[in-house]
Amino acid sequence: MTGEGSIGEGPPNPERALALSYAPPGGRGALEALLALDDALALLLRTTREPALGQLRLAWWREALAKLDQAAAPAEPVLAALERDVLTRDVAGAALVPIVHGWEVLIEEEALTRDALQRFAGGRGQVFVVAGAAIGAGARDPLAAAGQGWALADLARNLRGAGEAEMARALALPLLEEAAAARWSRNGRALGAIAHLARLDLRTPQGAEPPVGAPHRVGRLLWHRLTGR
Repeated sequence: MTGEGSIGEGPPNPERALALSYAPPGGRGALEALLALDDALALLLRTTREPALGQLRLAWWREALAKLDQAAAPAEPVLAALERDVLTRDVAGAALVPIVHGWEVLIEEEALTRDALQRFAGGRGQVFVVAGAAIGAGARDPLAAAGQGWALADLARNLRGAGEAEMARALALPLLEEAAAARWSRNGRALGAIAHLARLDLRTPQGAEPPVGAPHRVGRLLWHRLTGR
């Protein structure tokens, strides 16, 4: 397993809450459920030291997500929320499995090469693709680019290896620039806002914490809500 820091969401983030408030009626629950899945997978990696055990735990999630298409969710809060808020919006449980595959890259690879980082981003970034389908985002919303850029930017902030972190940031930047250049549909603006936050995070020096709640960051989100840009 590559040496990562505290990946994923930690304490409650007011900026993320603001971005989620941009979701269309009925869509916020779907976004929260999908981000809760991502948070659960991030927590799994933070609390697993043995790669073999981590792979077993991720395999459980893969199987549990796929089984949502055939059976009721077990008594697990994240799975229950996905069943209630995501699968009822014409999304299959199997569509969530690639997210787990993305996180598996961090366990399987001794070193994060460019190819490994791209596979991680392609898997974890499916959070945005699935979320877009669940909330009715526009066909021209750059969901894949935004999701992959977000995944890489978050990972870059938490990698201990300077070389790996810099490579992740370099891969994230053009993806997030593409997301920022688009005019997002009204239904997709919650995801666009999260992508804008990830792009702003890249401006923070490696090892420093982004200035969450700073006026320029909140103002950027408000402008996005009004204009889609």
